[in-house]
Amino acid sequence: MIPSSPSLLAGLDVNIRPDASPAPSRGAPHWQAQGLRKPNLFLIGAMKSGTTYLNKLLGAHPAIFMCSPEEPSYFVDPKQLRALWPKAWDLGLWRSEERYLDLFRTNRDAVLLGEASTNYTKRPLVSGVPERIGRFNPDARFIYLMRDPVERTISHYWHMVRYHAERRPILDAIKTEPQYLDVSHYAMQLQPYLEQFGHDRVAVLTFEQLTHAPLATMRPLYDWLGVESAAADVSRFEEAENVTPEEMRMAVWRGAWQHARQLRLLRVLTPYLPRAFRETAVRLATRQVQRRNVDTSEVKDFLRPIQRRQTETLGRLLGREFPEWAALYGSDVA
Repeated sequence: MIPSSPSLLAGLDVNIRPDASPAPSRGAPHWQAQGLRKPNLFLIGAMKSGTTYLNKLLGAHPAIFMCSPEEPSYFVDPKQLRALWPKAWDLGLWRSEERYLDLFRTNRDAVLLGEASTNYTKRPLVSGVPERIGRFNPDARFIYLMRDPVERTISHYWHMVRYHAERRPILDAIKTEPQYLDVSHYAMQLQPYLEQFGHDRVAVLTFEQLTHAPLATMRPLYDWLGVESAAADVSRFEEAENVTPEEMRMAVWRGAWQHARQLRLLRVLTPYLPRAFRETAVRLATRQVQRRNVDTSEVKDFLRPIQRRQTETLGRLLGREFPEWAALYGSDVA
Protein backbone atom coordinates (compact mmCIF):
# COMPACT_ATOMS: atom_id res chain seq x y z
CA MET A 1 0.00 0.00 0.00
CA ILE A 2 1.05 3.56 -0.53
CA PRO A 3 2.27 5.33 2.64
CA SER A 4 -0.51 7.31 4.31
CA SER A 5 1.73 10.11 5.54
CA PRO A 6 1.11 13.23 3.39
CA SER A 7 4.71 14.33 3.93
CA LEU A 8 6.01 11.40 1.90
CA LEU A 9 4.01 12.51 -1.14
CA ALA A 10 3.84 16.26 -0.77
CA GLY A 11 7.13 16.90 -2.53
CA LEU A 12 6.16 14.78 -5.51
CA ASP A 13 2.59 15.93 -6.17
CA VAL A 14 1.70 12.50 -7.47
CA ASN A 15 -2.08 12.43 -7.53
CA ILE A 16 -2.40 9.05 -5.80
CA ARG A 17 -4.78 8.79 -2.91
CA PRO A 18 -3.69 7.02 0.27
CA ASP A 19 -6.92 5.05 0.45
CA ALA A 20 -6.27 3.32 -2.87
CA SER A 21 -7.53 -0.24 -3.07
CA PRO A 22 -5.01 -3.12 -3.11
CA ALA A 23 -3.11 -3.88 -6.27
CA PRO A 24 -4.20 -6.83 -8.42
CA SER A 25 -3.03 -10.14 -7.02
CA ARG A 26 -1.06 -12.90 -8.72
CA GLY A 27 -4.35 -14.67 -9.24
CA ALA A 28 -5.39 -12.13 -11.87
CA PRO A 29 -8.21 -13.33 -14.13
CA HIS A 30 -7.33 -15.31 -17.25
CA TRP A 31 -9.02 -15.23 -20.59
CA GLN A 32 -10.67 -18.59 -20.30
CA ALA A 33 -10.93 -19.47 -23.96
CA GLN A 34 -7.20 -19.28 -24.69
CA GLY A 35 -5.64 -19.22 -21.24
CA LEU A 36 -4.30 -15.70 -21.83
CA ARG A 37 -4.12 -13.09 -19.10
CA LYS A 38 -5.83 -9.76 -19.51
CA PRO A 39 -3.87 -6.53 -19.03
CA ASN A 40 -4.71 -4.66 -15.83
CA LEU A 41 -2.56 -1.53 -16.21
CA PHE A 42 -3.04 1.20 -18.81
CA LEU A 43 -0.76 4.16 -19.45
CA ILE A 44 -3.27 6.41 -21.20
CA GLY A 45 -1.31 9.55 -22.12
CA ALA A 46 -1.03 12.39 -22.62
CA MET A 47 0.66 12.39 -26.01
CA LYS A 48 4.07 14.16 -26.09
CA SER A 49 4.33 14.04 -22.30
CA GLY A 50 6.99 11.37 -21.83
CA THR A 51 4.82 8.25 -22.03
CA THR A 52 7.50 6.25 -23.87
CA TYR A 53 9.94 7.06 -21.07
CA LEU A 54 7.45 6.14 -18.34
CA ASN A 55 6.55 2.96 -20.23
CA LYS A 56 10.19 1.87 -20.00
CA LEU A 57 10.46 2.80 -16.34
CA LEU A 58 7.41 0.66 -15.59
CA GLY A 59 8.73 -2.22 -17.67
CA ALA A 60 12.05 -2.10 -15.78
CA HIS A 61 10.30 -3.65 -12.79
CA PRO A 62 10.33 -7.47 -12.78
CA ALA A 63 6.72 -7.59 -11.58
CA ILE A 64 5.44 -5.38 -14.42
CA PHE A 65 5.23 -6.47 -18.05
CA MET A 66 4.58 -3.70 -20.60
CA CYS A 67 3.64 -5.02 -24.02
CA SER A 68 5.29 -4.28 -27.33
CA PRO A 69 4.56 -2.55 -29.62
CA GLU A 70 3.66 0.59 -27.75
CA GLU A 71 0.35 2.23 -28.72
CA PRO A 72 -1.70 -0.88 -29.53
CA SER A 73 -4.84 1.31 -29.32
CA TYR A 74 -7.07 -1.78 -29.16
CA PHE A 75 -9.91 -0.01 -27.35
CA VAL A 76 -10.23 2.74 -29.96
CA ASP A 77 -13.18 2.24 -32.29
CA PRO A 78 -11.68 0.85 -35.54
CA LYS A 79 -13.28 3.55 -37.70
CA GLN A 80 -11.89 6.28 -35.47
CA LEU A 81 -8.50 4.57 -35.36
CA ARG A 82 -8.30 4.32 -39.14
CA ALA A 83 -8.95 8.03 -39.49
CA LEU A 84 -6.63 8.98 -36.63
CA TRP A 85 -3.68 6.67 -37.24
CA PRO A 86 -3.86 4.33 -40.27
CA LYS A 87 -0.58 2.62 -39.33
CA ALA A 88 -2.06 1.38 -36.04
CA TRP A 89 -5.19 0.28 -37.85
CA ASP A 90 -2.99 -1.77 -40.21
CA LEU A 91 -1.79 -3.87 -37.26
CA GLY A 92 -5.27 -5.36 -37.12
CA LEU A 93 -5.36 -5.87 -33.36
CA TRP A 94 -8.94 -4.62 -33.41
CA ARG A 95 -9.96 -7.70 -35.42
CA SER A 96 -10.05 -10.00 -32.39
CA GLU A 97 -9.48 -10.00 -28.65
CA GLU A 98 -7.10 -12.94 -29.08
CA ARG A 99 -4.76 -10.85 -31.26
CA TYR A 100 -4.67 -8.17 -28.60
CA LEU A 101 -4.17 -10.54 -25.67
CA ASP A 102 -1.36 -12.27 -27.51
CA LEU A 103 0.71 -9.11 -26.91
CA PHE A 104 0.80 -10.03 -23.21
CA ARG A 105 2.31 -13.49 -23.49
CA THR A 106 5.34 -13.55 -21.21
CA ASN A 107 7.44 -16.03 -19.26
CA ARG A 108 7.94 -13.42 -16.54
CA ASP A 109 6.14 -13.84 -13.24
CA ALA A 110 4.50 -10.45 -13.64
CA VAL A 111 1.76 -9.24 -11.32
CA LEU A 112 0.84 -6.43 -13.69
CA LEU A 113 0.37 -6.61 -17.45
CA GLY A 114 0.28 -3.21 -19.06
CA GLU A 115 0.11 -1.24 -22.25
CA ALA A 116 0.64 2.39 -23.24
CA SER A 117 -1.74 4.04 -25.72
CA THR A 118 -1.97 7.82 -25.81
CA ASN A 119 -4.86 7.48 -28.27
CA TYR A 120 -7.01 6.60 -25.26
CA THR A 121 -7.06 10.27 -24.22
CA LYS A 122 -7.84 12.04 -27.47
CA ARG A 123 -11.42 13.09 -26.97
CA PRO A 124 -13.47 13.93 -28.97
CA LEU A 125 -11.61 12.31 -31.89
CA VAL A 126 -11.71 9.08 -29.88
CA SER A 127 -14.74 8.21 -27.77
CA GLY A 128 -15.97 5.37 -25.56
CA VAL A 129 -12.57 4.02 -24.47
CA PRO A 130 -13.14 4.05 -20.66
CA GLU A 131 -16.44 2.24 -21.10
CA ARG A 132 -14.85 -0.45 -23.31
CA ILE A 133 -12.00 -1.01 -20.88
CA GLY A 134 -14.52 -1.11 -18.03
CA ARG A 135 -16.37 -3.97 -19.70
CA PHE A 136 -13.09 -5.71 -20.52
CA ASN A 137 -11.49 -5.43 -17.06
CA PRO A 138 -13.38 -3.45 -14.40
CA ASP A 139 -10.41 -3.81 -12.01
CA ALA A 140 -7.98 -2.03 -14.34
CA ARG A 141 -5.66 0.73 -13.16
CA PHE A 142 -4.59 3.80 -15.11
CA ILE A 143 -1.65 6.19 -15.20
CA TYR A 144 -2.04 9.60 -16.81
CA LEU A 145 1.11 11.62 -17.45
CA MET A 146 0.71 15.35 -18.12
CA ARG A 147 3.09 18.06 -19.32
CA ASP A 148 3.00 21.85 -19.24
CA PRO A 149 0.07 22.27 -21.69
CA VAL A 150 1.74 25.10 -23.59
CA GLU A 151 4.88 23.04 -24.19
CA ARG A 152 2.86 19.92 -24.94
CA THR A 153 0.71 21.70 -27.52
CA ILE A 154 3.74 23.10 -29.33
CA SER A 155 5.44 19.70 -29.26
CA HIS A 156 2.25 18.13 -30.62
CA TYR A 157 2.38 20.52 -33.57
CA TRP A 158 5.96 19.51 -34.40
CA HIS A 159 5.01 15.85 -34.11
CA MET A 160 2.29 16.42 -36.68
CA VAL A 161 4.75 18.23 -38.94
CA ARG A 162 7.18 15.34 -38.73
CA TYR A 163 4.78 12.42 -39.10
CA HIS A 164 1.41 13.65 -40.37
CA ALA A 165 2.13 16.26 -43.04
CA GLU A 166 1.14 19.33 -41.04
CA ARG A 167 2.31 22.28 -43.12
CA ARG A 168 0.34 25.26 -41.81
CA PRO A 169 2.16 27.92 -39.78
CA ILE A 170 2.10 26.94 -36.13
CA LEU A 171 -0.32 29.62 -34.90
CA ASP A 172 -2.75 29.04 -37.76
CA ALA A 173 -2.66 25.28 -37.19
CA ILE A 174 -3.26 25.50 -33.44
CA LYS A 175 -6.11 27.98 -33.91
CA THR A 176 -7.89 25.92 -36.55
CA GLU A 177 -7.18 22.28 -35.58
CA PRO A 178 -9.08 21.45 -32.36
CA GLN A 179 -7.03 18.40 -31.40
CA TYR A 180 -4.00 20.50 -30.41
CA LEU A 181 -5.96 22.14 -27.61
CA ASP A 182 -8.21 19.17 -26.87
CA VAL A 183 -5.35 16.79 -26.04
CA SER A 184 -3.95 19.42 -23.65
CA HIS A 185 -7.32 19.81 -21.92
CA TYR A 186 -6.37 17.29 -19.27
CA ALA A 187 -9.50 17.64 -17.14
CA MET A 188 -11.69 16.83 -20.14
CA GLN A 189 -9.59 13.77 -20.97
CA LEU A 190 -9.42 12.51 -17.38
CA GLN A 191 -13.04 12.99 -16.34
CA PRO A 192 -14.48 9.87 -18.06
CA TYR A 193 -11.86 7.63 -16.43
CA LEU A 194 -12.50 9.08 -12.99
CA GLU A 195 -16.24 8.59 -13.46
CA GLN A 196 -15.83 5.04 -14.75
CA PHE A 197 -13.17 3.77 -12.33
CA GLY A 198 -12.90 6.30 -9.49
CA HIS A 199 -9.96 8.38 -8.30
CA ASP A 200 -8.42 5.42 -6.47
CA ARG A 201 -7.64 3.62 -9.72
CA VAL A 202 -6.18 6.56 -11.62
CA ALA A 203 -2.69 7.86 -10.82
CA VAL A 204 -1.77 11.26 -12.23
CA LEU A 205 1.73 12.74 -12.42
CA THR A 206 3.61 15.27 -14.54
CA PHE A 207 6.39 15.01 -17.08
CA GLU A 208 8.30 17.71 -15.23
CA GLN A 209 8.43 15.86 -11.92
CA LEU A 210 9.24 12.57 -13.66
CA THR A 211 12.19 13.95 -15.62
CA HIS A 212 13.45 16.07 -12.72
CA ALA A 213 13.48 13.20 -10.22
CA PRO A 214 12.64 9.87 -11.89
CA LEU A 215 13.59 7.61 -8.98
CA ALA A 216 11.78 9.72 -6.39
CA THR A 217 8.71 9.93 -8.62
CA MET A 218 8.57 6.23 -9.44
CA ARG A 219 8.87 5.06 -5.83
CA PRO A 220 5.33 6.04 -4.70
CA LEU A 221 3.98 4.93 -8.05
CA TYR A 222 5.43 1.44 -7.58
CA ASP A 223 4.03 1.43 -4.04
CA TRP A 224 0.58 2.33 -5.37
CA LEU A 225 0.84 -0.54 -7.83
CA GLY A 226 1.67 -2.89 -4.97
CA VAL A 227 5.17 -3.84 -6.14
CA GLU A 228 8.48 -3.45 -4.34
CA SER A 229 10.16 -0.25 -5.54
CA ALA A 230 13.65 -1.50 -4.68
CA ALA A 231 13.28 -4.28 -7.26
CA ALA A 232 13.09 -1.88 -10.21
CA ASP A 233 16.19 -1.35 -12.33
CA VAL A 234 15.56 2.15 -13.69
CA SER A 235 19.16 3.39 -13.58
CA ARG A 236 19.72 2.65 -17.27
CA PHE A 237 16.88 4.97 -18.27
CA GLU A 238 18.32 8.38 -17.54
CA GLU A 239 16.62 10.58 -20.10
CA ALA A 240 13.22 10.89 -21.71
CA GLU A 241 12.85 9.50 -25.23
CA ASN A 242 11.16 10.59 -28.46
CA VAL A 243 12.51 14.11 -28.02
CA THR A 244 11.49 16.31 -30.95
CA PRO A 245 14.53 16.97 -33.18
CA GLU A 246 15.67 20.51 -33.96
CA GLU A 247 15.61 19.84 -37.71
CA MET A 248 12.85 18.12 -39.63
CA ARG A 249 11.13 18.11 -42.97
CA MET A 250 7.75 19.78 -43.50
CA ALA A 251 5.29 18.67 -46.18
CA VAL A 252 4.85 20.98 -49.17
CA TRP A 253 1.59 19.54 -50.52
CA ARG A 254 -0.62 18.60 -47.62
CA GLY A 255 -3.55 17.34 -49.66
CA ALA A 256 -1.59 14.86 -51.77
CA TRP A 257 0.46 13.67 -48.79
CA GLN A 258 -2.60 13.11 -46.61
CA HIS A 259 -4.36 11.25 -49.42
CA ALA A 260 -1.34 8.96 -49.82
CA ARG A 261 -1.39 8.14 -46.11
CA GLN A 262 -4.94 6.83 -46.47
CA LEU A 263 -3.98 4.35 -49.21
CA ARG A 264 -3.21 1.13 -47.37
CA LEU A 265 -1.48 -0.53 -50.34
CA LEU A 266 0.91 2.41 -50.66
CA ARG A 267 1.66 2.35 -46.93
CA VAL A 268 2.42 -1.36 -47.08
CA LEU A 269 4.59 -1.17 -50.22
CA THR A 270 6.60 1.95 -49.33
CA PRO A 271 9.21 0.16 -47.13
CA TYR A 272 10.00 -2.14 -50.07
CA LEU A 273 10.66 0.64 -52.57
CA PRO A 274 14.32 1.43 -53.38
CA ARG A 275 15.87 3.72 -50.81
CA ALA A 276 17.02 6.25 -53.41
CA PHE A 277 13.47 6.47 -54.77
CA ARG A 278 12.01 7.05 -51.31
CA GLU A 279 14.61 9.70 -50.45
CA THR A 280 13.97 11.56 -53.71
CA ALA A 281 10.22 11.48 -53.12
CA VAL A 282 10.68 12.90 -49.62
CA ARG A 283 12.91 15.72 -50.88
CA LEU A 284 10.40 16.69 -53.54
CA ALA A 285 7.42 16.56 -51.17
CA THR A 286 9.00 18.33 -48.19
CA ARG A 287 11.26 21.19 -47.16
CA GLN A 288 13.76 21.47 -44.31
CA VAL A 289 12.73 23.48 -41.23
CA GLN A 290 14.59 24.49 -38.07
CA ARG A 291 12.46 24.63 -34.94
CA ARG A 292 14.73 27.21 -33.29
CA ASN A 293 13.98 29.64 -36.12
CA VAL A 294 10.23 29.51 -35.56
CA ASP A 295 8.97 32.23 -33.20
CA THR A 296 6.45 30.75 -30.75
CA SER A 297 5.84 33.88 -28.65
CA GLU A 298 2.46 34.60 -30.28
CA VAL A 299 1.50 30.95 -29.90
CA LYS A 300 2.22 31.07 -26.17
CA ASP A 301 0.29 34.33 -25.81
CA PHE A 302 -2.67 32.67 -27.52
CA LEU A 303 -2.50 29.45 -25.49
CA ARG A 304 -1.91 30.80 -21.98
CA PRO A 305 -5.32 32.33 -21.16
CA ILE A 306 -7.14 29.29 -22.57
CA GLN A 307 -4.95 26.72 -20.87
CA ARG A 308 -4.79 28.54 -17.55
CA ARG A 309 -8.58 28.28 -17.36
CA GLN A 310 -8.38 24.61 -18.28
CA THR A 311 -5.70 24.06 -15.65
CA GLU A 312 -7.89 25.71 -13.02
CA THR A 313 -10.55 23.12 -13.84
CA LEU A 314 -7.92 20.40 -13.63
CA GLY A 315 -6.75 21.70 -10.25
CA ARG A 316 -10.26 21.55 -8.84
CA LEU A 317 -10.71 18.04 -10.23
CA LEU A 318 -7.48 16.72 -8.68
CA GLY A 319 -7.10 19.00 -5.67
CA ARG A 320 -3.60 20.23 -6.50
CA GLU A 321 -1.69 22.95 -8.37
CA PHE A 322 1.00 22.81 -11.04
CA PRO A 323 3.77 25.30 -10.25
CA GLU A 324 6.20 23.26 -12.37
CA TRP A 325 4.47 24.42 -15.57
CA ALA A 326 6.70 27.40 -16.31
CA ALA A 327 5.56 28.11 -19.88
CA LEU A 328 1.92 28.13 -18.82
CA TYR A 329 2.54 30.82 -16.21
CA GLY A 330 4.95 32.85 -18.34
CA SER A 331 8.11 32.08 -16.38
CA ASP A 332 9.90 30.10 -19.09
CA VAL A 333 13.07 31.65 -20.48
CA ALA A 334 12.59 30.51 -24.07
